[in-house]
Amino acid sequence: MESLRRYESIVPNFDAFRTALTRPLPTTVRVNTIQATPQRVIDAFEDADIRVKQRETQETLLEVGTNKPGNTWAHVHGWIHGQEEVSTIPPRVLDPDPGDTVWAAAAAPGGKATQIAARMDDRGLVIANDDNLGRLSALRSNADRLGVTSMAVTNQDARNFSFNPIGIEGVDHALVDAPCTCEGTLRKNPDALDDAGPGASQNLATVQRDILVRAIKATRHGGTVVYSTCTFAPEENESVVDAAITETAAHVVDFETRLPTEPGLKSWDGTDFHPTLEKTKRYYPHQTDTGGFYVAKLEVGQ
Repeated sequence: MESLRRYESIVPNFDAFRTALTRPLPTTVRVNTIQATPQRVIDAFEDADIRVKQRETQETLLEVGTNKPGNTWAHVHGWIHGQEEVSTIPPRVLDPDPGDTVWAAAAAPGGKATQIAARMDDRGLVIANDDNLGRLSALRSNADRLGVTSMAVTNQDARNFSFNPIGIEGVDHALVDAPCTCEGTLRKNPDALDDAGPGASQNLATVQRDILVRAIKATRHGGTVVYSTCTFAPEENESVVDAAITETAAHVVDFETRLPTEPGLKSWDGTDFHPTLEKTKRYYPHQTDTGGFYVAKLEVGQ
């Protein structure tokens, strides 16, 4: 936990932040609206004598009284997908319409990509890519279980992704849920800090920036790109977005979510960021009772 001390100047109520990271994470599941309604899922849990309640921020997210929702009939039938609350935010911010084409640049194991498909009523095209062939098996399994038919699964390095094999030139929207140091997952992954730190963040930042730049360039004029990480490190968050908007024709736009947030940073470690970075959002566990996250929404074109 001492490695998080470097965030003391940017995290409000730092002691409460550190305490929250030691508490168990609530078990939440996302209702897969391709296959079921929230009420149908609630009835299924209640019939199984499992406590269930809707989270206040969205009707399709349920908190359940079991730490093994994957063992329930609702999971087997593809009615739910285990997903923590803050993880459901990027697809909701992206907010694609049915019939759109969306690129999920680093999609495995598929929680956000299948959520995007559900938001599109499984109509259109979700290009779910990951460069890790082993993780793609989990993505394909989840898509099959959840009944997603609008998804094309690809295995490329997102930094130089080619749409030619798919037969399209670009996309309406893109989600870059970037590979990161995962500090924000500490409540469910006690080893999350083992490989974290300034050096690891700086090394990842180059990859993250390159993926984000590729996503922006692949998105049509007027389209939306959402960038997200589950880390607190400014090197992987504001610094990456700042570099990407400097290099491309994209700008940061504001968005609203029901969870409490803190604005993106104005500066870090002696470097000032573009003023619009304040429109990006930081999610802290002690304010949301979920994991830690960072989300930025970009619009392509001036």
